[in-house]
Amino acid sequence: MRRIAVLDIGKTNAKVLVVDLATGAEEVLARTPNAVVREGLYPHHDLDMLWGFALSGLKLAAAWGVDAVSITTHGAACVLVDADGGLALPMLDYEHDGPDTMSAAYDAVRPGFGETGSPRLPLGLNVGAQVFWLSRAFPEEFARVQNVLMLAQYWSFRLSGVAASEATSLGCHTDLWNPREGRFSSLVSCMGWEGLFPPVRKAADVLGPVLPSVAEATGLAMGTPVLCGIHDSNASLVPHLAEAPCGVLSTGTWMIVMALGGRGVELDAARDVLVNVNALGQPVPTARFMGGREMEEIMGGRIVEPSEGDLAAVLEGRVMAMPSLHPETGPFPGKRFGWIGGEPQGGARMAAASFYAALMGAECLDLVGAEGQVIVEGSFGGNLAFLRMLATATGRVVHASGAGAGTGLGAALLAGPLAAKAAPAVEVVPETDPLWTGYVKAWREAVARWTAPR
Repeated sequence: MRRIAVLDIGKTNAKVLVVDLATGAEEVLARTPNAVVREGLYPHHDLDMLWGFALSGLKLAAAWGVDAVSITTHGAACVLVDADGGLALPMLDYEHDGPDTMSAAYDAVRPGFGETGSPRLPLGLNVGAQVFWLSRAFPEEFARVQNVLMLAQYWSFRLSGVAASEATSLGCHTDLWNPREGRFSSLVSCMGWEGLFPPVRKAADVLGPVLPSVAEATGLAMGTPVLCGIHDSNASLVPHLAEAPCGVLSTGTWMIVMALGGRGVELDAARDVLVNVNALGQPVPTARFMGGREMEEIMGGRIVEPSEGDLAAVLEGRVMAMPSLHPETGPFPGKRFGWIGGEPQGGARMAAASFYAALMGAECLDLVGAEGQVIVEGSFGGNLAFLRMLATATGRVVHASGAGAGTGLGAALLAGPLAAKAAPAVEVVPETDPLWTGYVKAWREAVARWTAPR
């Protein structure tokens, strides 16, 4: 196989791209915002809109001549499908607080961190909490559920007609999976949900050819295989599974930090760490915070390129952003965002925000015991200020893929290996200048004593 069409449904944006496995080159053919619909029973994603987008994007891909279709999507997402293949209930937006209204009842039945590697998260960030709330808040509709499909497998189901479960998505802080034993957690049997989850398949398994209706709508050849699909952070991990030990940062709305072959550490569930599952079914210590979302919020959506003068001003002035804008997530729970050394603007603000994201990423790498080189995939891979501070804070070489998302390549690699491995777009070594190293030390000391002004 050479050209792979990838349907990439992120929390913020959806894309269709084609990856050439001969060269590793990616071509984004279509992109659309993944907006949340606020009307109806609760905030939900517009799956009809996304399906239309997917078909139109795959039509563009078909013109390139593709050999298979792969899928990657964000986590904390599932779709409740009825016996006719339609929606028993709309797909809940995981940022809705509905599940929190039943948190006490859910906490009484959910397994502990030692079994699932899932920390207790707010809102709908534990998929088990989503399903629990939906089953009790809408019992008549829930009674119609034939299959609970994780989001990547919902799209492979729409394309192939074959329903499947898959471990990278089930292992994404859902409470539904036991990553060390490779099976469903006790929550599934406790709630009587066993019959709602279709058989578990590997991310790279071919579920079947595209449905005739899909072939007709898109121009894809009859018989084009549809892969089962993969959680997006784990898609970013696929190209690096043979490079352990290393730490991988999959960056986008979330910064997901994963350790491959690192040192053994005791994971602290209170600091937003968890156990992910990679495409080989292996448990992966993981930490995370809303890096991309916080960067956008700090900058008010106005992303600029800091100059060397901006970097110097921030370093010399010890201008620092303190965690965090989303204190319910990330390595410093309960701490609230603020500035030390004054609130910068323009390029200096971008420099300080980039340093903040890098230092948070370094903290996450330490929490999961990552060793060896550091690899940055996704949107932060094009931010040189971030990369320089990350290398300095970790004391290790950082390799970055550039500004493109690493999820598309990883999803395509499920179909087969690259013919030639490309060199990383950027290689960054740690800074030795005391301005940089002193900033790292000062930031860590400041965080330890930080209490945001009221």
